[in-house]
Amino acid sequence: MMSGRESDLNRDSDLRGDLDAAVQTRKELGETYEAELVESFLEKVEQRIDSTVDKRVRRQLAEQQMVIARGGRPPQGGAENHGPGAAFGLAALSLVLAIPLSAIAAVQTGLAGLLICWGGIVGVNACYVGRNVLRRGRPGSDDWD
Repeated sequence: MMSGRESDLNRDSDLRGDLDAAVQTRKELGETYEAELVESFLEKVEQRIDSTVDKRVRRQLAEQQMVIARGGRPPQGGAENHGPGAAFGLAALSLVLAIPLSAIAAVQTGLAGLLICWGGIVGVNACYVGRNVLRRGRPGSDDWD
């Protein structure tokens, strides 16, 4: 039986192989089927993301049910309760999405598009980190209260 990490690595290599195949097919067929190739690849990426999110949600629900079953209270806080797991999730999602976005940007516009694509990815992550840093620095957000 495969561990979760081995399964993720296999799925990453499968996704990478799908991207390589799409790029090769585009080279062979030209621009005629480009939209269909990109759409097909993005559909596979979307399925992968949906699968990952579903697993994560099921795991969190199971953890909450265990806490409740043991007589504890479920964790409080919604959007305000961002921990290191949320930052890791955003970083992982950024890297997963960076693969197809980079391929599309590089094929369509070359190096300039690739740089703009990665600038956007870095910008989104920087804004998230900056928002959390500013939120921690607010008066009244001290954990000692």
